[in-house]
Amino acid sequence: MRFVAMVRATRASEAGEMPSEKLLTDMARFNEELVKAGVLLAGEGLHPSKSGARVRYEGDKRTVIDGPFAETKELIAGFWLLQLGSLEEAVEWMKRCPNPFEDGASEVEIRRVFEAEDFGEAFTPELREQEEHMRAQIGDRP
Repeated sequence: MRFVAMVRATRASEAGEMPSEKLLTDMARFNEELVKAGVLLAGEGLHPSKSGARVRYEGDKRTVIDGPFAETKELIAGFWLLQLGSLEEAVEWMKRCPNPFEDGASEVEIRRVFEAEDFGEAFTPELREQEEHMRAQIGDRP
């Protein structure tokens, strides 16, 4: 099963404050543990929302909303994509993670990623083949 662990943004991350060398070192050590355990698929930090945009969908209409976005507690500052056996295992890994921010409390939200079999009969053999082809193309990229 795949899980995404999302680091919630803080005022500091939204202000563009960069982590200290110590935090970068601690995070690198943690990420190395994930790699050595064979569970890390991807992991990145994100720039503040002021450099982002949202696209709102209403039927066929598309509206672009430029950042920054007001609700800091609803924003994501970074993520890990993990291959694990259970939510409990994901929780245990994240409990070992250094506090993502040095300015106090932080939160990491963990959610399971949908897999093809989760969609049941709606995910037809044709759609499954298309998905597998697309994933193979992604895997071929340098």
